[in-house]
Amino acid sequence: MTALPVIDLSRFRVPGDREAFLADLRRAAREVGFFYVVGHGVPPELSEGIFSVARHFFALPEADKLAIENVESPQFRGYTRTGNEYTGGSRDWREQIDVGPERESAEPAPGDPAWARLIGPNQWPEAVPELREVTLAWQAEALRVSREVLRALAASLGQDEGYFDAWFDDEAATHLKIVHYPPRPAADEQQGVGSHKDYGYLALLQQDEIGGLQVQGDDGDWIDAVPVPGSFVVNIGEMLEIATQGYLRATRHRVLSPPAGVDRYSVPFFLAPRLDAVVEPLELPAELAAAARGISQDADNPLLASYGENALIGWLRSHPKVAKRWYPSL
Repeated sequence: MTALPVIDLSRFRVPGDREAFLADLRRAAREVGFFYVVGHGVPPELSEGIFSVARHFFALPEADKLAIENVESPQFRGYTRTGNEYTGGSRDWREQIDVGPERESAEPAPGDPAWARLIGPNQWPEAVPELREVTLAWQAEALRVSREVLRALAASLGQDEGYFDAWFDDEAATHLKIVHYPPRPAADEQQGVGSHKDYGYLALLQQDEIGGLQVQGDDGDWIDAVPVPGSFVVNIGEMLEIATQGYLRATRHRVLSPPAGVDRYSVPFFLAPRLDAVVEPLELPAELAAAARGISQDADNPLLASYGENALIGWLRSHPKVAKRWYPSL
């Protein structure tokens, strides 16, 4: 395989084409775990707008960006300086803003799980007031598209379209990152984001024209996710792999830093359920169940059935400064 498959989401609601579409989607999600999505209906002006506010923010003086530094947020929201997020124990060469659902924060009561503290507000920069409105509008569209993909996946697996809906209500723990990849610091330092799998259900990525995302194939080689104008890149997360007993798979991927003189921008959105969600295997049709491969075992990233536990572990590993300040006992 040299390229990722392309899925036209508009076919999902076209009479007469639905079954062929579901077969194409099932094949892409099972065999690759990554695919482009077109026909999604997101307005081009919104896709352009999120990159516009991103460039504006990351061009600010450092003091303005640090006014919303994520070390001030027990929810891991806000700005992270270049080199202050880790994947696989190594520094990622990117700066970013983390954004989640806008909610009131509440101190966990005695006996509450540690992940309950992840519920809370975002931080927004005063220097770029328009960032809040554009980001929340983009987040709403990303949620709509991701849920449509998930509903289509449910149908492709012989389930009711709404099978997963209960976990993706108003309490869903979705989040996005607005990311700037500066040029690599040295020719041999290529890690924009280290090799990893995503632990939620789905991830949806809007990338610019620069490229750098790579997906690992079955043979271990890396496939370039070449930017396709007007598309999103969607990939399967580990919790969906658990739910399907390995029929669908989460695929390892990474991002290479751009070369000297080049900047890259991207906005990944992670479709994650309520923090109290517990993954239960769905009952696949017999012919699909027979083809399930079982759940991958990753010694560096042990999977738990509870989404909240997975989420907190992921944040603690990625952001040690925030972890030290707000979660010193973990």
